[in-house]
Amino acid sequence: MEIFGGFMVMMSIISLFLAVVWLIMPFVVFAIKGKQDRTLEVLEAIEGRLAVLEARTRPAEPERDQTAPAGYSGRSAESPDDTSIENTVIPPESAAK
Repeated sequence: MEIFGGFMVMMSIISLFLAVVWLIMPFVVFAIKGKQDRTLEVLEAIEGRLAVLEARTRPAEPERDQTAPAGYSGRSAESPDDTSIENTVIPPESAAK
C-alpha cells in the first residue's frame, strides 16, 4: 500500500509540474513569436536599405570598350547623375521647438 501512496505522490508532483508548464508555455511561445516577427521586419528593412546603398555604390557606367576614347564616360551631358546623395540640414531653431 505504501508503494501506491509513494507512486501517487510522485505522480502528483509530476502532474503539478506539467500543469505549470502547460499553462505558461503558450505565453512563452507567443512572446518569442512576436519578437521573431519584429526581428524579421527589421531585417527586411535593413536588407532594403543595403540594396539601395549597393545600387548607389555600384558604378553607373558599363565597362569601357577598348575602342572608346580615354575621356569618354558613356553618358550624355543632359542626363542627371542619379547617384548623388541629398543632404537635408535642419536649422537649429526649428529643431529646438
